[in-house]
Amino acid sequence: MNNRVQQFWNDFCIATHQEGIEYKDAFQFGASADWLADLVVRGKKTATTSGFVFYELEKEAIPKVGEHYIVLNGREEPVAVIQIQSVEVVPMNEVTEEFALAEGEGDYRSWWNAHEKFFTKSLKEYDMEFSPTMLVVCERFEKVYPK
Repeated sequence: MNNRVQQFWNDFCIATHQEGIEYKDAFQFGASADWLADLVVRGKKTATTSGFVFYELEKEAIPKVGEHYIVLNGREEPVAVIQIQSVEVVPMNEVTEEFALAEGEGDYRSWWNAHEKFFTKSLKEYDMEFSPTMLVVCERFEKVYPK
């Protein structure tokens, strides 16, 4: 990862008196990285939903409670450190309105439409189709830096 990410992590560790911990990954949220990163920074986005199948296809473990991640903006610059508070795998059509609103992106219908569009496009790359019952990974997180 780039030097700015490592420096941002070091600044977080110093500011919060953390030693001996590592961040799991640095990443951008979805298709609108700047907007979504800004929602995280402002404390409006405290949850995210991803397709479980993508973890399986890419042979990656789903996030775990307690892990730290660095959120990047659209220019791949670090803007926040988040810590996972909860992780649940459920069918997409069972995601609650309360959870969808915690994503900070609008009402439930907007959440559904945005995720259906994103998953439909992403699944096509694997010759797969979207289903309302597809399993999704619902994560709640806390922005822990900057405060």
